[in-house]
Order: sequence, then C-alpha cells, then structure tokens
Amino acid sequence: MKPLHSILAPADFSETSSLALDYAKEMTRRFDASLHVLHVVTDADVSPGTEAFWGFSEDTVQQKWVAEATTKLAALCSVDEQAALRVRTAVEVGTPFVGIVRYARAHDIDLVVMGTHGRGAIQHLLLGSVAEQVVRQASCPVLTVRNPVHEYEAP
Repeated sequence: MKPLHSILAPADFSETSSLALDYAKEMTRRFDASLHVLHVVTDADVSPGTEAFWGFSEDTVQQKWVAEATTKLAALCSVDEQAALRVRTAVEVGTPFVGIVRYARAHDIDLVVMGTHGRGAIQHLLLGSVAEQVVRQASCPVLTVRNPVHEYEAP
C-alpha cells in the first residue's frame, strides 16, 4: 500500500460529511498525514435565478457563499487539531465533483474520505451523486462514508 501523506475530506456541512471528517481525522492521526478540508461552492452562474431570487448580483452572492464557507470550515477543527493534523482548508468555486477531483490532483492527495448520502434511485437520477463522480474521476483511492442512522433506499 502506498503511504498516506495527505488526506482530503470534502465538506458540504451535512451530518454525513461531518461523520466522514471524523474518519479522515482518525486516519490522518494514524498515518501521520496532513489533512485537507475542502468545500466547493456551486458557481452562482449555474444557479438559476440567482439575481432575481436574492436581489443581488451573482458575484455578490458567490462572495457571500465563499465567506460563509470559509467561516464554517475554520470551525470544523479545533485549534489543537489544526496544529496536530496540519490542517489546510480551502474553498473552491465550481461544480463540486470537479472541484474535489482537481484539488486532489493539484495537491497530490493520497486518499479522499467523503460522505455519501445514499439517496434513492429517483433522487440519484435527478440529483446525481458527487461521491460517485469523485470515485470515477479521482486519481487516488476514495473512501465513502454513509451515515448509518439514515435508511438506505435500494434502487
């Protein structure tokens, strides 16, 4: 097995993402790796009706989302964890799975640990799966973590 020097935990601030981050933190400790925590803000250009709905320009909305995500990311790890795990946080703008895959390649990530929501067949068809796309596209192994509290709906 290739040594793990850097682990990426994409965060969407959901319960499942939080659980995956816990796994990533523990693996980072055990392998004495560094931990990268990434949030990808959906590009405001692809969000229909952004200006009409929010009453702000797409740039203003996007800047607000980036600022909020940056604040939330900073709170995911305690100060002690940030030092011990050599945590790096980042906020990217774009399509979530593309941002995750690009970040992993650009930062030579050895393992991605991310949550998966286990949506049913209809939701999966309509919404797609970020985790599935990352598994298919990533150049490194991907560990997906499902929240055991939520019922899995078979396709």
